[in-house]
Amino acid sequence: MPHHPVLTNDRTAQWLGIRVHRADAGHAVISMTLREEMLNGFGIAHGGMVFSLADTCFAMACNDPDGDGSTITVAQGVDINFISSGSLGQELTAEAREVARTGRSGVYDITVTADDGAVLALFRGRSRTIPHRQKA
Repeated sequence: MPHHPVLTNDRTAQWLGIRVHRADAGHAVISMTLREEMLNGFGIAHGGMVFSLADTCFAMACNDPDGDGSTITVAQGVDINFISSGSLGQELTAEAREVARTGRSGVYDITVTADDGAVLALFRGRSRTIPHRQKA
């Protein structure tokens, strides 16, 4: 499976068990399996877990894995619409595609689907590229 530098220090993504299937500039496909601790009080996928999967996919699509590291692209704003629910043991897949990128701004659409083909969420992310300030 491909690797992406966004995941190197992302402990949340590691805890989620995210797997990278594709990671290119402007396009990413990742997945995770819903575990018991990822469910809400109703026994369905917690919206925060679905959001985290989509947000991680967004980060991977808008940060070129072959970039030089002098800049990073971060979320400037996002919207998410939850369409249906996921259940324990389901494999959720997020696919991100760049819609537009001009200067330092970009727009990305991310679709989260379950292994049965159901669309769980539609996420639109607006990005901003900024200088990368390394920790001292």
